[in-house]
Amino acid sequence: MRENKKLKKFGSLLVASSLLAGVLAGCGNGDSSGGGSSSGGGGSSDGDTIKIGANLELSGNVASYGSSIGLGADLAVKEINDKGGIDGKKIELIKVDNKSENSEATAAALKLATQDKVVAMLAPATSGNTVATVQIANDNKIPIVTGSGTAPNITVNDDDSVNEYAFRTCFIDPFQGIVAANFASNELKAKNVAIFADNASDYAKGLAKSFKETITKNGGKVVKEEAYVAKDTDFRTQLTNIKGEKPDFIFIPGYYEEVGLIVKQARDLGIDVPLMGADGWDSPTLVELAGAKALNNTYITNHYSAEDPDQKIQDFVKAFKAANNDKAPDAFNALGYDTVYYIADAIKRAGSTDGEAIKNALADTKDLSLVTGTFTVDKNHNPIKTATVLEFKDGKQVFNSKVNP
Repeated sequence: MRENKKLKKFGSLLVASSLLAGVLAGCGNGDSSGGGSSSGGGGSSDGDTIKIGANLELSGNVASYGSSIGLGADLAVKEINDKGGIDGKKIELIKVDNKSENSEATAAALKLATQDKVVAMLAPATSGNTVATVQIANDNKIPIVTGSGTAPNITVNDDDSVNEYAFRTCFIDPFQGIVAANFASNELKAKNVAIFADNASDYAKGLAKSFKETITKNGGKVVKEEAYVAKDTDFRTQLTNIKGEKPDFIFIPGYYEEVGLIVKQARDLGIDVPLMGADGWDSPTLVELAGAKALNNTYITNHYSAEDPDQKIQDFVKAFKAANNDKAPDAFNALGYDTVYYIADAIKRAGSTDGEAIKNALADTKDLSLVTGTFTVDKNHNPIKTATVLEFKDGKQVFNSKVNP
């Protein structure tokens, strides 16, 4: 999911914060909850409470994502606590607003690690904000788990080394691009395709790259590639160029703020071919921007569907609606919910609030059944799980199919 463009600007802040975090972590490690040693760092359980942080975009450009993850996390915490907590200890979820900014995400992580002394954190919703917290997690030996940060470099660096304390409950960007390309080829029979991506976004570029490689392998041809930049509002020139090449399918990896306008303007220009994106489209604001009619014949890859008949999913939908004024949960709600259960399961299996013990348990997770799928964690700390394809019909997301990895 989305990364902000200010990461380099705040590089010096990140380094300074990380150094401070390392110093404070040395005297801030807590006791274990299960009798194990606390050599691994991290926070502590305070009496009958286990503190888990939530570093989320609760305001700013992508507040829709972070707020949705927070609502799902709240439900999971309530359910776990109502059932007795983790080995009799209740979870205390401490939320901090990172304001959709890299620098604020860094500051929030530092606060949660050194002041609140959490034992684990829900990392930010967006890739860039999550990357800004990885070093603090590693330095303080506090596991972080992002529900929707899909960029590969959250968990694996350019030199292929794994970030020891970083995990995720979502699949990574390349997988979504592959799923979209296979769906376009196999289900929509697309042959001549166009790609319209945000060229300043690693998220969009990663999706576009894997889509292009796969659609080409499938025998398709990319007849046009165009680009835009976040916060653009007029996309008619690029869309006119795309229309001139007469594609039978357009892949638009991006975020709902721009995509909503792109879809509306594409339809206004008479482009009526199927359009497809990924989880960055998933926001109620998309429908407000594009219009329900314009979204017909569009598709997205996503992490789950509230319409999936699976009983586990329907139980979650029922519980979420009961807690949120009959609102159907979106994928970010589900990922926030699953992220808390993933962390809680690891703490329980670790038998400790020691950071290293929790980290090892997260890495050793196998066949964990969650709402967004049953998954096993691979060597790169990514879950191996299914993807869901959704179709928009009259402004509503409709379950189309599941795709195995």
